[in-house]
Amino acid sequence: MPEMKTCEILGTCIAVTDMQETVSFIKEHFKSIRGNYICLSNVHTTVMAYEDKQYRTIQNNALLALPDGKPLSVISKKMGYSEAERVAGPDLMEEMFRISEEMGYRNYFYGSTEEVIKALGGMLQIKYPKLCIAGMEAPPFRELSDEEDKACIERINTTGPDIVWVGLGAPKQEIWMYRHKGKINALMVGVGAGFDFHAGVLKRAPKWVQNIGLEWFYRLCREPGRLWKRYIITNWKFLKLVRMQLQITKRKKEY
Repeated sequence: MPEMKTCEILGTCIAVTDMQETVSFIKEHFKSIRGNYICLSNVHTTVMAYEDKQYRTIQNNALLALPDGKPLSVISKKMGYSEAERVAGPDLMEEMFRISEEMGYRNYFYGSTEEVIKALGGMLQIKYPKLCIAGMEAPPFRELSDEEDKACIERINTTGPDIVWVGLGAPKQEIWMYRHKGKINALMVGVGAGFDFHAGVLKRAPKWVQNIGLEWFYRLCREPGRLWKRYIITNWKFLKLVRMQLQITKRKKEY
């Protein structure tokens, strides 16, 4: 299985890469990586993985755990990986949509709600008229029975997808991809709110806000009731834990 250089942050192996290298990696190994999954990792998922060994295993069993959050690429740089850059989920989707139009890749969308899926389909037809959409599905907000899950796998595979975009939110989407590794005959990519952004339901922060690493604050201001715990408490934990990791790394280098 092809590999990419990684930087271990709180136990999660985050890919040291940028958008161009990531897209090239996917294109070059497209046939051999079918059945695998890619995680778009951020501060929230990294802290969850640090606190939950099983979830950390899921992150580290991914083909790639990409630095979706700016802080992960910043920490990677501080740990000596100067080439590390952010690879945001919605941006990766855009790049792969363009490539899919050129290469004829079939895209399946699994997640979110019926309303978002419908809006997403409409927006994609306008922006990417040559994009081949193999299928779109909003699963129920509950655990599927074994029979339902088997039917879901068959339903997806029957459409012959090349990429399955999974928008169930963390940690649900990573758990789903891990359980379906080798069962879904396509590359699975967990993109969280990527469906909402491309559907036009949520508005992304301006580029300058993204570039300075404050997209999380922009989202917090727009959805404080839902996101305050994730961004305030989790970010504080991340800063504290990473500071300890950097201090330990520094001591090891000194000795």
